[in-house]
Amino acid sequence: MEPTKSPPSGSQSASGKTYQGNCFCGAVQFTVTGEPAGMGYCHCESCRAWSAGPVNAFTLWHPQAVRVTKGADNIGTYNKTEKSYRKWCKTCGGHIFTDHPGMGLIDVYAAVIPDLPYRPGIHVNYQESRLPIKDGLPKMKDMPKEMGGSGVVIAE
Repeated sequence: MEPTKSPPSGSQSASGKTYQGNCFCGAVQFTVTGEPAGMGYCHCESCRAWSAGPVNAFTLWHPQAVRVTKGADNIGTYNKTEKSYRKWCKTCGGHIFTDHPGMGLIDVYAAVIPDLPYRPGIHVNYQESRLPIKDGLPKMKDMPKEMGGSGVVIAE
């Protein structure tokens, strides 16, 4: 992700609305433009441990929609597996992204894009849930088939 100039939060660009986000301290700033490819909740052990919470709220974006506008050299990366390259601010430790090269998408954590209207559509890796959520959304055993999973839906 190369630093680029971006329009202010909530502005329109040729490819859609642009939203600003940042890490906890603001040393890393970024924009996302257009609509996410998907939004939902992940219940896997890795996301729970990384987020220090019982569930992770995600927004998935195509790489060209995500632009680091400040602090690109301040982003650290860790990959426990080849499926996920987790990114954080080296100054505050604030978590910001997870690159998913196999899916060709970047998870920008919903909490770091405050003005984005978050509309979750799915729960993934629900078989690992530690916080059952009864919200009527589909609960995937692992992942949808399109994302390399079984596509199996399980009951709330």
